[in-house]
Amino acid sequence: MERTLVVIRHAKSDWTHDLPDDQRPLNPRGRREAPLIGPWVTEHVGAVDLVICSTAARARETLAGSGLTAAQVRHDERVYAATPQDLMSVLDEVSDELGAVALVGHNPGLSELVGVLTGEAVELKTSAVAVVAWQGGWPDVWARGASLVSHATPRG
Repeated sequence: MERTLVVIRHAKSDWTHDLPDDQRPLNPRGRREAPLIGPWVTEHVGAVDLVICSTAARARETLAGSGLTAAQVRHDERVYAATPQDLMSVLDEVSDELGAVALVGHNPGLSELVGVLTGEAVELKTSAVAVVAWQGGWPDVWARGASLVSHATPRG
């Protein structure tokens, strides 16, 4: 079975408040651009079975504003400030019954994850999306490698 991983970097965050990093919200540009993510994913990927989202405010706000829908949504604190290995540990827990999963999180971990999985360097700017696919189960991506299907930064 083909697996599809949709890697989504959160939209532009607001640095004007003296808040802990994980509590920073989106700025006005981020709130304008987040709604472009869901339609892009729907057009290029189709239905998503599960969204795994960082617990950071800007990631949660990106997901809420994106219009991205899924049968299941899970917020996971391990996605915040995660390395590629941390992210794969999260993905290893995904049920093999699911074909398409979106991961909403942060750089540099997301860009590094795409690079490790595909061998291609992809810069994920804020609101960027990368689509990665491979044959086999979720843990198989390490052994079999994956292909970068597409990537974009939906902007208004």
